[in-house]
Amino acid sequence: MTETAVSPLLQVRDLRVAFRGRPVVHGIGFDLHAGEKLALVGESGSGKTVSALSLLRLVQGATVQGQALLDGRDLLTLNERALRGVRGGDIAVVFQEPMTALNPLYAVGDQIAEVLQLKRGLTGAQATAATVELLASTGIPEPARRARAFPHQLSGGQRQRAVIAMALASQPRLLLADEPTTALDVSLRGQILDLLSDLQRQHGMAVLLITHDLNLVRRFADRVAVMEKGHLVEQGAVAEVFARPQHAYTRQLLDSRPVRNVCEDPVPADARPVLQAQGLTVHYPVPQPGLAGWFRAGRFTAVKGVDLAVPPGRTLGVVGESGSGKSTLALATLGLQACEGQLQVVGQDWQAAARAGQLRALRRQVQVVFQDPFSSLSPRMTVEQIVGEGLGIHEPGLDAGQRRERVLAALADVGLAPTADGGADWLQRYPHEFSGGQRQRLAIARALVVQPSLLVLDEPTSALDVTVQRQVLALLQRLQRERGLSYLLITHDIDVIRAMAHEVVVMKDGQVVERGECRALLRAPQHPYTQTLVQAAA
Repeated sequence: MTETAVSPLLQVRDLRVAFRGRPVVHGIGFDLHAGEKLALVGESGSGKTVSALSLLRLVQGATVQGQALLDGRDLLTLNERALRGVRGGDIAVVFQEPMTALNPLYAVGDQIAEVLQLKRGLTGAQATAATVELLASTGIPEPARRARAFPHQLSGGQRQRAVIAMALASQPRLLLADEPTTALDVSLRGQILDLLSDLQRQHGMAVLLITHDLNLVRRFADRVAVMEKGHLVEQGAVAEVFARPQHAYTRQLLDSRPVRNVCEDPVPADARPVLQAQGLTVHYPVPQPGLAGWFRAGRFTAVKGVDLAVPPGRTLGVVGESGSGKSTLALATLGLQACEGQLQVVGQDWQAAARAGQLRALRRQVQVVFQDPFSSLSPRMTVEQIVGEGLGIHEPGLDAGQRRERVLAALADVGLAPTADGGADWLQRYPHEFSGGQRQRLAIARALVVQPSLLVLDEPTSALDVTVQRQVLALLQRLQRERGLSYLLITHDIDVIRAMAHEVVVMKDGQVVERGECRALLRAPQHPYTQTLVQAAA
């Protein structure tokens, strides 16, 4: 951290935020000095994002009270015209999801150049040259070419670097970074953190980091402020708060790392794998440039000759960054993606099952839990309809009463049993009426209700807070022990792998670069790529 000034750059005093008279932030206060990095930490609903964005009055429909002094000037009393000069000028924002922060209709360079022209008064030619320099400073390769690209033509890490370049275009004194790495792979998270640290030192900016990732806070911030339900419950130097937390909520957050509690008994030698693949290969057609593309399509190989096996009652973790092929592998396992090589689920091949008219029965044996429970659950269906949908397909002979009993049993299995007097009303609720953790439990109940043998878990906890993540992983571990379920766990979170997996395969560019027993592999990874992933998660 650079030497701090005597007077803070930003002083927040008694900040209160309410929606329609209902308070959500209750009189919080903190200081932020020039060149300092402060992390505002808490779970979803704690008020951290609302608090930060309210400083610039960017929260629609909110009533904001208190003081937010930027060099002695109260941001909360400025008129709209004066505030527009502060937004993107003195204070810039890096949002969580770069794909939604960038306009898909304009090239990335044009969007950065627009800021340079509006905020710094550069000419078109000057803004174009400065845009390339900004992109180069964020480490984007071939910055001149990337400046002409549209957001969808960049990777997730490149998009986030472009958003950071746009934020730095106005040479701000304060950067608000709202979950800037949540949507990125673990190694990209480390790269973005290092980039922000380097740029912060170069420009002498203050950074207000909004996050629920405690590993990120430990690695990046100088000080931390912890929020719970709209209250600021603890703040101080990162090393001091992490070593000696005073508040119970802070201790709960620090103690939320996933715990390993899986069956470690050896698998019987004669046990048949629930999932087995040999030489599994997946190709995608892609257009070819030039005249050749008129006559035939090219081919991109997303998965290249993968071998794997998942014994009964065990978890195989598949680790890799975006583009490694792990999600394509999951689609092939679910019978949703054509593939070459041998692939068997509970001893059956998908194509053979289709020819024999047994495709529906095989689909019952393998179910999936997706990453984002809110988008994977229909907003137009009630809890009873969502969880019972599979029964209508796989057990059509059940009457309404029997189906409801099965739905209630599945909900009880995942810890969502409604009370006897309010059960019927509870079953008629919709997904938006539940928290993120409850929605993911609903997704698990929907998969379990048809009694499958294999669950494909596609990043099942990455959209959840740390405490909720721990609860959902404990639930999955309990269900595996009680039911003998097998899991194919797709993730980039090494902590989740460490807690859940028995065996691990590491994928890069469609190939398995390393495999082995989970704890041994994570303790002493051999491949440089695996070493990078493990080190980035430390």
